[in-house]
Amino acid sequence: MDARCVVTGHDAAGKAVFVSDELVPPVTLALLPGSEFHRLWGADSTVTFPDDGSRPGAERYFPPVGGSRFSFFTIPPDGGVGAPADLDLGAALAEFEQKLPGMAEHLEVDNPGMHTTATVDYGVVLSGEAILELDDGAKVTLRPGDTYVQNGTRHRWSNTGTVPAVIAVVLVGANHHNVG
Repeated sequence: MDARCVVTGHDAAGKAVFVSDELVPPVTLALLPGSEFHRLWGADSTVTFPDDGSRPGAERYFPPVGGSRFSFFTIPPDGGVGAPADLDLGAALAEFEQKLPGMAEHLEVDNPGMHTTATVDYGVVLSGEAILELDDGAKVTLRPGDTYVQNGTRHRWSNTGTVPAVIAVVLVGANHHNVG
């Protein structure tokens, strides 16, 4: 799905104006079929209002301390199609880094999906059901309208339902003594 993103700002006289209204297509990856990531907005430093509505710099997927990100991500149902058997792993990993810079370095190779980031995450489930699992195996099922605050804990996402789960999330870069 494309996500609509409406941005406001100010004109030269200081009047509030709409500066953009666009559809943001999802980032999709050969390595994660059915997953979608909508990079809607973000900044790598403390925000100053961009009166002209221009998008601040936000290169990497996760923000640095003082930075932020606003996005959607879609979790396909578990047991989906999976990566194609003939997938060129090298090309898929290069695509992953090119489209979602820095994300892969947070993923644990020996424990698929498990990751820890130096962020505080505010999320709301928009549709479907998502399962949030912590490092000790504790799990909670989140349904549409449920919210969460993720405080830099080691976790992974899954979806035992039959439809994709879509989550809106704001990531705020934070100091974390266990994550560089």
